[in-house]
Order: sequence, then structure tokens, then C-alpha cells
Amino acid sequence: MINKSYLSNQPWQGLVLLVLGILIALAWLGIWQSNKAYAQVTINFNQFNQQLMAQYGNRRLPAGQAWQRLINDIDGLSNVQKLQRVNAFFHQNVRYRTDQQLYGMEDYWATPLETLGHGMGDCEDYAIAKYITLRKVGLTDQQLRLIYVRANVRGRVEAHMVLGYYATPNAEPLILDSLITRILPASQRTDLTPVFSFNAQGLWAGNQRSASSPTARLSRWRSVLDRLAEEGIYFE
Repeated sequence: MINKSYLSNQPWQGLVLLVLGILIALAWLGIWQSNKAYAQVTINFNQFNQQLMAQYGNRRLPAGQAWQRLINDIDGLSNVQKLQRVNAFFHQNVRYRTDQQLYGMEDYWATPLETLGHGMGDCEDYAIAKYITLRKVGLTDQQLRLIYVRANVRGRVEAHMVLGYYATPNAEPLILDSLITRILPASQRTDLTPVFSFNAQGLWAGNQRSASSPTARLSRWRSVLDRLAEEGIYFE
């Protein structure tokens, strides 16, 4: 990362910061280009809540009911308001835990049912739950991408996942993250370096969309999509 305190002592600091911001924005924008609209997500909450109680007991039913209320309450709001409410919901109702702590393995991608059932999850689980929720309330795959990034966390680079929202195909994305509660434009997240992005319809790396299915390239994502249908969540 560039030392901004150093730049502040230079006469060309404004130009450097402007160029830096432009380069970061282009890096984020270059990950995907798609002009297609895709199907809606539907949720059978009777099935979902039955599965939730069967797997995690009656004590976790309020979490499923709170999720259902959130979805019903925000359906008529603007997209930005939906982002804010969904982001706040999962930060308030899910505590961070590693996959090793929850599932006894290094990398496991949970469904919203598993995340709400535990009331805990890691970065992928936050991002996936927010993605599914926002798809359910009307945002499209043209607007949402799960983004794998390299994150600078306390001076150490780590693999990390966030959710990106695009108001238009060429807009700078807003980033929903488990590391911070604020939703910020990508250009303000200089701690993140995008690697590739995906959703239910595509996989993007560099400035190219992959010709192969995202589920073929990402076995854990395929597993999530398969389990969703068993839990009452459907892409139609």
C-alpha cells in the first residue's frame, strides 16, 4: 500500500492520489462485463424453517423468521436501502468464526440456512448469505458479484471474499464486507485486490468472462447451489 503520509509532503500528491483512484477503479471494473438479466430467487420459508429446526433445533427458528421479516420489509425499498438493511442484518445476527472452528475443515462455503443455524460464519458465508438475500428482493446477477480478493489484514495478505454491487454494468461497485460494517466504493477499499468474481450465472477473471460454467470451475459454489434447493431456496 502507498504511504499517504509520505504523499502528503509532495507537491504532486493530488495527481498521484487521483491516478491511484482511477487505477483501482479500473481494476475492479475490469473483472466483469455482462449485459444479461437472469432469473429470480424464490424461497419456500415453510421448507426452510422446517429444515432449520430439524438441523439446529427450535431455538434457531427465530433467526429464520427474522430473515423472512427482513425480506418482506425491504422488498419495496431502493437498491441502496436494501444493501444497507441486508448488510446490517447479517452483521447483527452472525458472529465471525473460521471454518475450522465451525466445520472442522480449512474451507467450507455455507448456505444461508447453515449460517443462520449456527449464527456464525466466515467471509464466504457472509457474502453468500447477503447475495442470496439481495437476489430474493429483486437485485439481479447483472448487479451482484461474489468477489474473491487478496485482503491486507493487519499487514498480512489473506484470501478473502466480499460482495460487490453495481448500479449499472460500468459503475464502480459498492463493497459489502465481513471485515467492516460500512459499505464503501471499491476505490476506497485499497486494502483489497480483486482476483476473480462469480455468481449463479458467470465467472469472470481479468476482463474476460469464462466460457465454462462457474459451477464447473468452483466445486464449493456448486455444492452451495445444490444444497440451496434442498433447503427451499430456488433459482428460477
